[in-house]
Amino acid sequence: MIETELLTRFALALGLGFLVGLQRERVQKSLAGIRTFSLITLFGALCAALAQPFGTAVLVGGLLAVAGLAVMGNLLALRQAADGKIDAGLTTEVAMLLMYAVGAYAMVGDRMLCLMLAGGVAVLLHVKDPLHEAIASLGDRDFWAIIQFILISAVILPIVPDRTIGPYDVVNPRDVWWMVVLIVGIGLAGYLVYKFFGEKAGTLLGGILGGLVSSTATAVGWAQRSRGQEALVPIAAVVIVVSTTVSFVRVLIEIAVVAPNVVWKVYPPILVLLASLVALSWLEHRRTAGDGEQEKPELDNPSKLGPAFIFAALYAGILIAIAFAKEHLGEGGLYLVAILSGLTDMDAITLSTSHMMKDGSVETETGWRLIVTAALANLAFKLGTLATVGPAALSRRVALRFGSAAAIGLALIFFWPA
Repeated sequence: MIETELLTRFALALGLGFLVGLQRERVQKSLAGIRTFSLITLFGALCAALAQPFGTAVLVGGLLAVAGLAVMGNLLALRQAADGKIDAGLTTEVAMLLMYAVGAYAMVGDRMLCLMLAGGVAVLLHVKDPLHEAIASLGDRDFWAIIQFILISAVILPIVPDRTIGPYDVVNPRDVWWMVVLIVGIGLAGYLVYKFFGEKAGTLLGGILGGLVSSTATAVGWAQRSRGQEALVPIAAVVIVVSTTVSFVRVLIEIAVVAPNVVWKVYPPILVLLASLVALSWLEHRRTAGDGEQEKPELDNPSKLGPAFIFAALYAGILIAIAFAKEHLGEGGLYLVAILSGLTDMDAITLSTSHMMKDGSVETETGWRLIVTAALANLAFKLGTLATVGPAALSRRVALRFGSAAAIGLALIFFWPA
């Protein structure tokens, strides 16, 4: 009697091939379509099943057979070259080999991974035109930003020493640089998405993506743009409040990455503050007459090495300052450090505090309060900046929302149960 598990895996391989073949059929690829890809993954599954009793040579032979079929298909397609119908790319051929491997892995590996691989292949094949257009929209500065991120993540990170150094034995160079990679990666992702939306971005989208890159820079940029242009004040207020809201999403992501063991203790009060900011953003958006589209401001390259080194120094300095304050100044000293560091940057204090919550050197009840305290200091700094560089009407509108958020944050700090 045939085992149900075996049938399920064969059906999975067939379904994954059908999925990718459906995409290829839709774009009218003559080399391989829905039936061919379904057969290829089924063939891969069968070769994997046969490899168990007969050895891995069966798998290798199957792979060579698929490669040979791809070559033959292209040779036959050469006859159409005179009519200009031949596709000189190798995308379909590579997809055939990959889906053969996915079909084989479906017999022995994790089903969810198979689904993710096949789904990823289908999506990657389908977004050819948007992907090419997005890449074409990038300039030399944008490519350099990507190269710099590769430099700090794939070249520098592996060679950074992985041991604690310095006073209080709390600074690990590898951890410090990993925080740099994390922050630059988040900023670069937001920056590239922002670039891919062309020369215009909607108000809400501008706030969301601005918050992913830098909510402080977004606030300053819109304040400067709206100075002397009163018509921009309502839109600027929406973008600033939304970007600040998204910055709290960054905080949650950073905590989850650095200290996943404490998220369930730390998240609830921060989620309450985030929910209040979401509501305030919605109210500000409702207050604005129409969300239209506005030209997006030029954002700075988030992967510059200079700011990366500055952030690394700031992060390490905060680690030492928190350790010093804890030992010599008590809990009040920790809040002083949080206020000072949160004025201009939320990432460093969030990451350093999360690191200390993870290893137990700072209690979670104290840790999230330090992060919220830094967030409130950051709100005050932004509001002061708006009052300095932006029109008075803008600072008044934003003060109403930030003041409400600050009141909720203070209530959380003082009244949230321990």
